[in-house]
Amino acid sequence: MKSTKLSSIIWGLLVFTPAIAYAQNGYWQQHVQYKIDVSIDTEKYLVKGHESLSYKNNSPDTLRNVYFHLYYNAFQPNSMMDVRSRSLPDPDRRVRDRIFKLTPSEIGYQKISALRHNGAILDFKVEGTVMEVALNQPILPGEETVFTLDFESQIPVQIRRTGRNNKENIELSMAQWYPKMAEYDYEGWHSDPYIAREFHGVWGDFEVNITLDKEYVIGGSGVLTNPQEIGFGYEDKAKALTILPVDGKLTWKFKAENIHDFVWAADKHFMVQKTKTKNDVLLYFIHQKDPEVVAAWKKMMPYAKKGFELMAQFVGQYPYSQYSIVQGGDGGMEYGMATLINGRGGIKNFKGFCGLVFHESFHSWFQHVLATNESKFAWMDEGFTSYADEYVTHQLFETKGRIHDNTYQSYRRWATSGLEEPLSTHADYFQRNRSYGAGSYTKGAVFLYQLGYIVGEKNLNKIIKKYFTLWKFKHPTSNDFIRIAEKISNMELNWYMDYFINTTKTIDYAVISLELKESKTQITLENRGGMPMPQEVMIHLKDGTQHFYYIPLVMMRGEKDHTFSHHKVKTLPDWSWTHKTYRFEVPFAKKDIERITLDPDQKMADINPNNNLLKA
Repeated sequence: MKSTKLSSIIWGLLVFTPAIAYAQNGYWQQHVQYKIDVSIDTEKYLVKGHESLSYKNNSPDTLRNVYFHLYYNAFQPNSMMDVRSRSLPDPDRRVRDRIFKLTPSEIGYQKISALRHNGAILDFKVEGTVMEVALNQPILPGEETVFTLDFESQIPVQIRRTGRNNKENIELSMAQWYPKMAEYDYEGWHSDPYIAREFHGVWGDFEVNITLDKEYVIGGSGVLTNPQEIGFGYEDKAKALTILPVDGKLTWKFKAENIHDFVWAADKHFMVQKTKTKNDVLLYFIHQKDPEVVAAWKKMMPYAKKGFELMAQFVGQYPYSQYSIVQGGDGGMEYGMATLINGRGGIKNFKGFCGLVFHESFHSWFQHVLATNESKFAWMDEGFTSYADEYVTHQLFETKGRIHDNTYQSYRRWATSGLEEPLSTHADYFQRNRSYGAGSYTKGAVFLYQLGYIVGEKNLNKIIKKYFTLWKFKHPTSNDFIRIAEKISNMELNWYMDYFINTTKTIDYAVISLELKESKTQITLENRGGMPMPQEVMIHLKDGTQHFYYIPLVMMRGEKDHTFSHHKVKTLPDWSWTHKTYRFEVPFAKKDIERITLDPDQKMADINPNNNLLKA
């Protein structure tokens, strides 16, 4: 499990060379190195820890304040997370009013007992889940500085993602468990309070030492550097424990390079299985020893392996040496080099269980290598990941129908519900949980599918791969993605982003009439929705032949390449978004036409596909 010197050199070339190139072009990002030592009292569920972090200010700004996230403080009655949950019309069923009902021994907290900057004691103020620190000495551009802090935490009863004794009796699900430096970028500080949404973190390296009772097995982020010392990997764990220290405690030592979050879980009844992909990525599976769980996870392992291999072809090579899928948490949640998932789902619904594994592990590409700010661009993570897991599920389970059918149907229901909100809404500010979920997951996936309709499937595949190659280990925005799409497709696409992401306008095109013009027929189309789209029209003749027409938008300033289309295509003059109707003639008599179909491949997210067909 240890990295070799050669792999470290290759890793350095992979990671840091692109960062230097982007710095030269004006792109910069902060960097942090964490060294964390914690001891866990598993009777009182207390964490005592010391954290040292070296922070590099790569920005052009002088920093006079810094901010830390203290996520455990959310799990207290009347916290922002608690009040928000009790105020929503559709609270998360896992949360509801459970935080409000926590007793003092069940709440979570993180208390900082000492904070130093370059050795000097600092004052600080804690506001809920955020610690505000006014610096005695500013951090200058290009300067590297060291913070040290001592902290004590109480692990909350498991409610959302983190905590103790979840519903599957996993004792410790340790997510958001350490004081975490807030991100600072070109927009300034991102010190968002934690109210149950996603995270935004500083890229960095982690050295984490976890001391707890020797009966526990740990799985999580990073690479275990002392497997022999703690007996990890021995076939007979009980025999291995006889050679260990007699004080009843073990220290597990982990290292991780270039990630932006660190998670772990521990239980006395964990066991470990592993496999390796053809690209030499070690996949670890850490779960309970219950025979039904063992059987379901063992059955799932080759699917997870194949999923990683397909993602390497589809998006790009997973860049770390290993990945851990760990039973824990409250459903599924992704972190650097690891995920926590519920572990018993595979007993009754194997395909759904694999889908969960695919989704959470594929976040490694779209969030833990491409680290978008999820508060602003949750759809770029959840939506793109949903697109990828649907693709892989379709490949491995040979599902019937088009890959995107269910997603499009879900989107249409949501877009016509009257409850939709723009995807540009900050993740914390959606009026309903359902608005966030349907938007980020479903509409975010539709965004990619429909982009393929606009630019062509082959171009979409190139866009995804180029996006991953250019922006891995950085913090891309929506504009960074769409600019890559524009360059590859040779089209202007800002209109697509403006309409589909920044508004809730919908697409609704219709074929409204056929009119005989001597030996020709004039076809009239109408845009009945609020969003323009290029159109593809199929003419079905009674003799069985089909004729395909393509109508670009003026604002695209380009056309889709139909070289690889299975249709012979005739491109018509552009359609302007200001004109609600569009007329064109075809060289067929009306009596010879059987029907006219818009979007014959059904790749456009038209909310009323019924009026896309007109029979002559």
